[in-house]
Amino acid sequence: MTRTWPANLATDEGVLAWEFLDFLRETAVLKVDGLTRDQAAASPIATSPKLTALGVLKHLVAVERYWLCIAGAGLELPSLWEGDPDPSWDLADEDTPESLIRAYREEWANAEALKQRGPDDSAADEKFTVRWILAHVAQETARHVGHLDLLRELADGQTSE
Repeated sequence: MTRTWPANLATDEGVLAWEFLDFLRETAVLKVDGLTRDQAAASPIATSPKLTALGVLKHLVAVERYWLCIAGAGLELPSLWEGDPDPSWDLADEDTPESLIRAYREEWANAEALKQRGPDDSAADEKFTVRWILAHVAQETARHVGHLDLLRELADGQTSE
């Protein structure tokens, strides 16, 4: 798996936003790929028992589903956030690194529908612009990639960008 940095001399803001999101997505996958289920489901931070590598990835699946696919593109998909507190961090027995990486990539494919709209266009929910949604998902993904950096290091000692 390789990650590609966006072009240094980028001139198209919309393309650049998607390229940075793609880079962050691939980084999130790299942080989980290769972990055993036990390593990825471990919650090493005592004060944050739901903070696991699998939980972070499952949450990112829900983030993409809601913001890019439902609110942004208007796809008729069920939200993965139904419930309080937010259930997207909760692990099921069948959640594995492989299954959640696959689910995450499926949401990337679903989110392609949002590319039909330009950055200045209103999202399908008419509450946000596409630009706002892309910026929000990128910052949310980047924040959680930081969590995954720490969780991967605690799981098996692997460090990298």
